[in-house]
Amino acid sequence: MAGFNLAGVVSALNNGEIIVYPTDTLYGLGVDIYNDDAVKRIFLIKKRSFDQPLSIAVSSIEDIQDVAFVDDKVLNVAEKFLPGKLTLVLKKKTVVSDILTAGNSCVAVRIPDNLVALRILSVFGPLTCTSANIHGMPTPSKIKDIQMQFKDKINIYIDAGELEDKPSTIVDLSGEKPEILREGSIPAQEVLKAIL
Repeated sequence: MAGFNLAGVVSALNNGEIIVYPTDTLYGLGVDIYNDDAVKRIFLIKKRSFDQPLSIAVSSIEDIQDVAFVDDKVLNVAEKFLPGKLTLVLKKKTVVSDILTAGNSCVAVRIPDNLVALRILSVFGPLTCTSANIHGMPTPSKIKDIQMQFKDKINIYIDAGELEDKPSTIVDLSGEKPEILREGSIPAQEVLKAIL
């Protein structure tokens, strides 16, 4: 892929820089989830309130277990839909910063079905997975339009062409009963049927 230098991307992430990377829905803003200063910068450049949590992306179901508590119900759903357009809200482990989750005890996790994203995530580790836009503005489908929003605040943009899809469906599996928080690419009924 043009413009995709894995070593350069990993180096930038290690230095606390923000990258724009493709997912299976839209472009996302990625930083090392364990670098609080980098996570704070995501909120600042998006002009997003610190009381609105960020979701994260990982490369495998095993990686989900590093950041969140997983039971058989979660495993069943993850194995059926991930990698894919589903975000799971789970009880977080203490390794996940309260800054990222806006003080909540849960974290939203997904495994994007995109080879570039999975390659970065498998080599580097978990990244933030919030849409590449200024909060409240539309999320552009093309890199050049994302660059217009962020100007020179981001150095690394990974261009995978035009990306335009419904956002992921979000299901909260942190409590007794599953709850669909947002219906996106995967119909809510399909997700609930897999759980119940």
